[in-house]
Amino acid sequence: MSARRNVLLITGDQWRWECLSMLGHPCVRTPNLDALAADGILFRRHFSQATPCGPSRASLYTGLYQHNHGVMGNGTPLEHRHTNVALEARKAGYAPALFGYTDTAADPRGLAADDPLLRRPSGVLPGMDGVVHMGENFDPWFDHLRQKGYPVPEPGEKATDVLAPDPARQTAGQIASKGRTFAPARFKAEDSSAAFITDGALRHIREQNGQSWFVHMSYWSPHPPFIVPEPYNALIDAADVPHPVRAETPEAEAALHPWLSYFIFNQMGTNYSVGCPATDNIRISERDWLQLRATYYGMMAEVDANIGRLVEHLKATGQYDHTLIVFTSDHGEHLGDHWMMAKHSPFEQTFRVPLIIRDPDTTADGARGDIADDFTENVDIMPTILDWLGRDVPSACDGVSLGGHLRGQAPVGWRREAHSAFDFRNFLDRGPVSLTGLGPDECRMRFLRGNRYKYVEFAAWPPLFFDLEADPGETTNLADDPLHRERVAGFAERLREKCANGAENPLRNTRITSDGVRETVVVAP
Repeated sequence: MSARRNVLLITGDQWRWECLSMLGHPCVRTPNLDALAADGILFRRHFSQATPCGPSRASLYTGLYQHNHGVMGNGTPLEHRHTNVALEARKAGYAPALFGYTDTAADPRGLAADDPLLRRPSGVLPGMDGVVHMGENFDPWFDHLRQKGYPVPEPGEKATDVLAPDPARQTAGQIASKGRTFAPARFKAEDSSAAFITDGALRHIREQNGQSWFVHMSYWSPHPPFIVPEPYNALIDAADVPHPVRAETPEAEAALHPWLSYFIFNQMGTNYSVGCPATDNIRISERDWLQLRATYYGMMAEVDANIGRLVEHLKATGQYDHTLIVFTSDHGEHLGDHWMMAKHSPFEQTFRVPLIIRDPDTTADGARGDIADDFTENVDIMPTILDWLGRDVPSACDGVSLGGHLRGQAPVGWRREAHSAFDFRNFLDRGPVSLTGLGPDECRMRFLRGNRYKYVEFAAWPPLFFDLEADPGETTNLADDPLHRERVAGFAERLREKCANGAENPLRNTRITSDGVRETVVVAP
């Protein structure tokens, strides 16, 4: 292979790990991702390191666990002392180009009080050029829709209706028969956000004129609100989708742990459809549950089709065999499992995500089509990209290059467990009911997930311990079972070792919001 090397890093948002048709999912249709995996490697036990988007992406881009990068929630600044995959790639002469978003809030120290970055919770990762930056307001895409003649509010006006179904297709009779999320979007598939950023990336790649490039595609889908243009809205029949896996009632589910007792009845996050508050999630009808799942799978199919366009262009222009392609997600989505939407839990639905890597080097030929069962993590992606580019991996990285796996030579002594975390201090001053009685540093959950067992530790609440072989749905807490006392103690000790010497983050209670810099407020009981 020649010295020319390109990187295509693709992320979906809230893409569950099992949602690939090659894994036997009964509904999902992902032929292009399946083909990519057949020409590369699918990592079947891959985990995100944090939730929600901001903390998770910080781990993906820096190669650091949350207790080291210190991004606790969306809007928490990423300290400028941390390097990342884009800054390191620039040292090799690349100009990493972003199409989508990175959910990175700037370090406010040293910025002027009127700096617009202090009102931008979803900024651009340092080192990346926001060629098409889809921040919190989707401005570039909305401008595109406006130019195409769609009725889009002017900048600064409320724009959520753009993501509402086509009113001409959203009749009362249709809602009654199909559910709120069946009606197609008001824009054509060729004008969707997925198509828009894909078109931008294709233009950028053409403009490189044969020079090496680094492109990060960050798709919004299948993040809610669940809506997709024709024909994807009707691609999956709601009658065929799996039902949510959960206890018989929300109350029975909530009895498992204090966090579930709080969150199930005070859910937050993006509404599953415009005009349907997240606090109503436990009252979603069975019809709407099944349809929103069908729409979610349709959104995945649309992203898959756009990834297919990218790969087709690379093959047609002779660049496919010079390009490292990585596909993963920032975290998963509950889709009604455990009576929840979104990604605010210790369960597999939140943290287990897909990973597909296609290494073009001939040294990877022997491993093509493999399915790896080692535990891999999003912190491994930065080291893998830098390793492939021939760059040194920063010693601070918690992740490890997957280069050996790509060549069919997994390193001896690979990790036996996956580690993830969820810090919910940003819930202290949000919502109709606050987490009273807890301090910010007590709003923490961390876990280790092994082959059979999973240990979940809360800073201020009792732990959870699951036997995933006997209880794959994570419904029975064995933390107090005498038969598992030694196992629980062993997991707890390994988790303490994993998180020892975490970096102190002076900005952990700081949030960048559209109204400026804000500090987490502890609500008195």
